[in-house]
Amino acid sequence: MCMGRSEAVKVNIAKHKGMIIWDGVYEYPLSDYPRITPWELKKLLAFIDYEKQHGRHTEFECEDETILQAISHALASPETVQGASLPEKITECTYCNYGGCLTTFICHTSTIESAKSIFTSGKLLSAVKVHGKTGEELAAKQLSATYDPQDPADYFEYIMFAWGNCQAGDNLVMQREMMRKFDRLPTADDLENALEPGVRFYFKYEDILRHPYYVFDGYHPAKVKDELLLADYLHA
Repeated sequence: MCMGRSEAVKVNIAKHKGMIIWDGVYEYPLSDYPRITPWELKKLLAFIDYEKQHGRHTEFECEDETILQAISHALASPETVQGASLPEKITECTYCNYGGCLTTFICHTSTIESAKSIFTSGKLLSAVKVHGKTGEELAAKQLSATYDPQDPADYFEYIMFAWGNCQAGDNLVMQREMMRKFDRLPTADDLENALEPGVRFYFKYEDILRHPYYVFDGYHPAKVKDELLLADYLHA
């Protein structure tokens, strides 16, 4: 097990059903392939910048030359996409029954036991803060088999959020519970027919943007470093 993701991260732009980073590859779908929108370009630039800040460079894989040209133009003139607004509904990811992500709210999902600790402390904590270990230690150990074997150390320093109607958090909670109880990952049938939802903490997206340790990494809708006080931000 390596200490983190390799120095090169590949972004594969194609007709993917949804977004995922796995084994050093970011599967990057578009809402109207092969057209790439200003928002999708802005998100790509945010991802490139975040990876660069953490010592990793980005490579692109795409069969459409027009898309690659649009990315090159955005990299050369980032001001052309920095003003792109977030859509009310993001339709490039279609895993859920809504056919896209609704962007008014974001959420963080936990197990019931973790939720009890969160309410007791009054705050959400990053994995680094929860376990009292460094990101490097957690990346080496991995908290469970559900983590990408190449998750970089910096990922453990943040609280991650998904869009409010996204079930990715529930899937992850169930994966961890299945590993803990049965030492196996859930099957597609488990996730479809026997999903045990976690506890969702909802926040207004615009509120989290104002958090002093908010970060946009071009993959998660938002993440916050170290901790977040519920009293200041929790919506539901």
